[in-house]
Amino acid sequence: LDRDVAGCATGHQRLLADISDLSEQQVGRPSMLPGWTIGHVLTHLARNAESHVRMLEAAARGEVVAQYDSPEARDADIEAGAGRPARELVRDVRSTIYALEGCWASTTAEGWMGTGLARSGVVAMTELPFLRWREVEVHHADLGMGFSTAAWSPEYIRLELARLEMTYLSRRPMGLTTMPPAALAVPPHERLAWLLGRREIDGLEPAGVL
Repeated sequence: LDRDVAGCATGHQRLLADISDLSEQQVGRPSMLPGWTIGHVLTHLARNAESHVRMLEAAARGEVVAQYDSPEARDADIEAGAGRPARELVRDVRSTIYALEGCWASTTAEGWMGTGLARSGVVAMTELPFLRWREVEVHHADLGMGFSTAAWSPEYIRLELARLEMTYLSRRPMGLTTMPPAALAVPPHERLAWLLGRREIDGLEPAGVL
């Protein structure tokens, strides 16, 4: 847990450093995600931080709540916030980051033992810092502002590859216990980007892990 909190906090600071001087022209530019501008990605990161606080605070009360009110509400919030001025977008990302980090610091042992309802299903509260770390690393690159998958934290790459390679192999036919040679031939950050649906590898279908 401490490792994931520290890793994510470092990712938060790298993100904030890169967006601190965003211009009005930049926030309206397309991101690397189809149909999303840089403003969409930043709004998603802010609302994602709030959703983690929501689940953690509920767990501290002994409750289990959904990460978002509904998929439609999540999408509507992102769309509504995407066109805001650059200064407001950056302030939103910064304030929600610090609110989340404060929540991590104040969550009790009982709270960390709780669960929530993430978009993927039931999630342990102890998993949230790593899941947030994933959001920050991946969407930082999705901004398309010069921070690429090659800049992902080496520790994040190592931990995430272990998780996603296991998930990928668990869905393969019996007997296939190693990654495809074409996937192993590329650098780790590129293999991870393929597993996350952020790049293609010649000769391979999309990984379809997440």
